[in-house]
Amino acid sequence: MRLLALALLALTLATQYPLWWGKGGWLRLRSLQAQVQAETATNQALTARNNALLAEVQDLKTGISAVEERARQELNMIREGEYLVQILPDQP
Repeated sequence: MRLLALALLALTLATQYPLWWGKGGWLRLRSLQAQVQAETATNQALTARNNALLAEVQDLKTGISAVEERARQELNMIREGEYLVQILPDQP
């Protein structure tokens, strides 16, 4: 009887090893789940950035105000009849 119990225990341990530490075991599953969560967070951040860029592109294609704002900020362009005043810092 004792030998049978030891044999069953050995078989149980032999079947549990691949389940926990094998190639497709629970520990590997936990690791992969953590990687999936990290990639999902990265994808969500990239999707938000892409949506913001898409909105900016649509605004630049359809709206004249966005083009005008870019021209004023980046190129210092002005409309006809306006004056651009730049105040330069004192040079020592």
